[in-house]
Amino acid sequence: MSATPVETVYAYHQRSKHQLQRYAAGPDGLDWDSQPNPFRQFQGTQKIPLTVHTEHPDRGFAQLGQPNPSPAPLNLDNLGRLLELSLGLSAWKTYGSGEDRWSLRCNPSSGNLHPTEAYLITPALESLPAGVYHYHSYAHELELRCGFASSPMPATGVAIALSSIHWREAWKYGERAFRYCQHDVGHALGALSYAAAVLGWHIAFDDTWADADIASLLGLERAEDFADAEREVPDLLLWINPQPAQAFSVPSPAALLSAADKGSWSGQANRLSETVDTWVAIELVHAAAIKPATPAIEYVPDTWSQALPCSSTARATDLIYQRRSMQACDPRIALPVDAFFRIMDALLPRLEATPWSAWPYPPRLHLLLFIHRVKGLMPGLYALGRHSTGIQQMQTTFDNPKFTWKKPDNCPEHLPLYQYLVGDASNAARLFSCHQDIAANGAFSVGMLVEFDAALEQGAWQYRRLFWEAGLLGQVLYLEAEAAGMQGTGIGCYFDDEVHQLLGIDGMALQSLYHFTVGKGLVDKRLQTLPPYAHLER
Repeated sequence: MSATPVETVYAYHQRSKHQLQRYAAGPDGLDWDSQPNPFRQFQGTQKIPLTVHTEHPDRGFAQLGQPNPSPAPLNLDNLGRLLELSLGLSAWKTYGSGEDRWSLRCNPSSGNLHPTEAYLITPALESLPAGVYHYHSYAHELELRCGFASSPMPATGVAIALSSIHWREAWKYGERAFRYCQHDVGHALGALSYAAAVLGWHIAFDDTWADADIASLLGLERAEDFADAEREVPDLLLWINPQPAQAFSVPSPAALLSAADKGSWSGQANRLSETVDTWVAIELVHAAAIKPATPAIEYVPDTWSQALPCSSTARATDLIYQRRSMQACDPRIALPVDAFFRIMDALLPRLEATPWSAWPYPPRLHLLLFIHRVKGLMPGLYALGRHSTGIQQMQTTFDNPKFTWKKPDNCPEHLPLYQYLVGDASNAARLFSCHQDIAANGAFSVGMLVEFDAALEQGAWQYRRLFWEAGLLGQVLYLEAEAAGMQGTGIGCYFDDEVHQLLGIDGMALQSLYHFTVGKGLVDKRLQTLPPYAHLER
């Protein structure tokens, strides 16, 4: 008998776990000749170059949670700025003579492989015809995939859609790559949310659309346009507008799909790799987790007290551009406790705060914290609940008699942070994160625990969204760490079930889904940093 979609998702999640005795199935070695090109482009399309900006709105990172009385106008220049600050290049790195050269982007990616692609769907604006455009980040330009004969969209807002190319991650990570592609979607959603906040724009995740309809809108199902190229799969659709959220009239899926069906399509996707290996496990879980059309999500969020203030005086754009995934950190540097509490507070899903205003779901993820060097907190294991019953659920699910649940004396009253084991947690953090020193040498590291069974009861397609929420949390951690004078890095390699055994988790009610670490990054002085778009002649 064939498995149901939910059963397929459970089976994939179990087989893609790393364990002490074995890692999840991956390639025997890296075939560098077939490493995928990180830049997709469509040949035979009209190209609209975007301005590379040297100056950006002078908005402080600490101000992003406050209303912006002067949103930037909706035009081609500012749309280019939005893409540049979210999905564009942030720098080039070179090593040695300069022959070894690679780009970095504002949106993080597992292994810097970047499976996520972005599309702009827009009404007619000055110098920008109505239609569907692919964003080519290397050239910082828009490629017109479909010109609309007439647009059903009001000229007060646009849409951004994201898609994934699984092979880019599978080339290096094998079966576990599907997880990492979903993490990257969450990071990209967070990056777009922060960029929109810099411009004073509103961003909303429309999760009513079916994956098949997003694919049709973007032309991803047009086999002739991907004849020799790796296929893309649809992820999500966002609405962006400069005016108050209620002022934008969202067009119906039927109206947009009709415009795309009647539009003029062009473009041939470039081939990214000489050789593509098919990972059956990824194909199966992708097919199982395809989303149908669904009603709009409605939930009553928890009410949190006012957010703790951010002490950073840095401009938001400076932090966005300087964000890096640190490769090593200095074990001598501690994080002040007030800065730690601010970071934890920023992870609470306030609907008015960036990036949570763009997330339409109740929170499913809670934090397991390995505290190493936070001035004012004893080292040990802590937990942060992200909704009103999160801590209670962890207390019920964790079965370890050594745990004592105690709120730190100096912790803000509203912050649901509890200490449940005192002691040096660095060796445990290192072990659980695939023996990586970076998890032990920073100020603290994180294991994200997701309400797995409860989410999957709503459908197999919810599996992807759990990783998206984890990526959103990761993006908050990245930028809040930078604001605190520290750095962060996502950790996709961890031993899932060993974490569960430590906590006494039996069954699938809670599952470890993503790890992260924050500390003072060490700079590799052998590397040179070059401007992101110095390669463009225009």
